[in-house]
Amino acid sequence: MNTGKTFMANEGNIKREWLLVDATDMPIGRLASQVASILRGKHKPTFTPHADAGDYVVIINSDKAVLTGKKITDKYYFRHSGYPGGAKFTQAKHMMEKNSDRAVERAIKGMLPKNSLGRQMFRKLKVHKGATHPHCAQQPREVFLTGKRA
Repeated sequence: MNTGKTFMANEGNIKREWLLVDATDMPIGRLASQVASILRGKHKPTFTPHADAGDYVVIINSDKAVLTGKKITDKYYFRHSGYPGGAKFTQAKHMMEKNSDRAVERAIKGMLPKNSLGRQMFRKLKVHKGATHPHCAQQPREVFLTGKRA
């Protein structure tokens, strides 16, 4: 029987899962857009825009994720120390060699809302360089995302 009431997600009725994503041979942008959608909870029928209804996501093998086209040489990551003349630029090639987990995190963070809700969603993301991770106790369910390179 339809009561005509709209469902609103809140902390009391949200069921969170732990999901495992393997980033091997995945373009970072495609990986980021799909993981950001999972972190927001858009894959659930109970999605509520103003609530954090998403799942926890563990990404492994971030060092095996790829950048398509000429991004590996042409893309630069920008940060600033806060001091005058403190601009720092890091080439994507160096970022993927040293901090591939940060490159993946940064791509996903850019696709989340730019407010306190987005920061709360981002805390549910765990990115690891290798194939091992310390979240085995949560028994994450493996998820296969679309868009792997052949």
